[in-house]
Amino acid sequence: MGFIAMKLLGSLTSPYVRKVRVVLAEKKLDYRLEMLDVWQDKASIAAVNPLGKVPCLVLDDGSVLVDSRVIVEYLDTLSPVGKLIPGLGRERAEVRSWEAMADGVLDAAVLARMEHAFTGRSAEQRSPAWVERQLSKVGAGLEAMSLGLGQKTYFAGTGVHISLADIAVGCCLAWLQFRFPDLDWATRYPNLAQLLERLEARPSFAATQPQG
Repeated sequence: MGFIAMKLLGSLTSPYVRKVRVVLAEKKLDYRLEMLDVWQDKASIAAVNPLGKVPCLVLDDGSVLVDSRVIVEYLDTLSPVGKLIPGLGRERAEVRSWEAMADGVLDAAVLARMEHAFTGRSAEQRSPAWVERQLSKVGAGLEAMSLGLGQKTYFAGTGVHISLADIAVGCCLAWLQFRFPDLDWATRYPNLAQLLERLEARPSFAATQPQG
């Protein structure tokens, strides 16, 4: 059971929203998920986040937290169950760095996808060079994550326990499979594929598969 009533605004496709949902499940916190399309519900999202982005976490007093990294750090303080972010020192920095790496890969991949998918631009206005630049970041990030994981089961410390680093990387990898199946990163980086397989077997990941 959670300690406070919370409402999460987001979508079933966003990997950033999924990261928050996985953390909520791992921490066994109660919340209500409210679907919000940032492209169609511009006034609704602007009322809670001027940047027009999800996820947004609305607390019981009406205050709002934005940005998945801020939200998950707050959530990890609400319950002693399944601590996901180390409290101090190098291991904490390591976990947050891998989260930043995973989110950075996603940021680049989203930009590449939008260059193709955004209906507000014509084919002549799209830039293959821009897409290539973003996908090169994706490739470099995947290589770094594979090297960082090595033969460990999980990223942080000795690799024995799941942390936010694994959740962030797992949400990133799953979204790449969802939106960029032709990248075939799993063949090149089997250790990352094995990590994702382990994560997807957890109830928190199984219940939050991307849809749409």
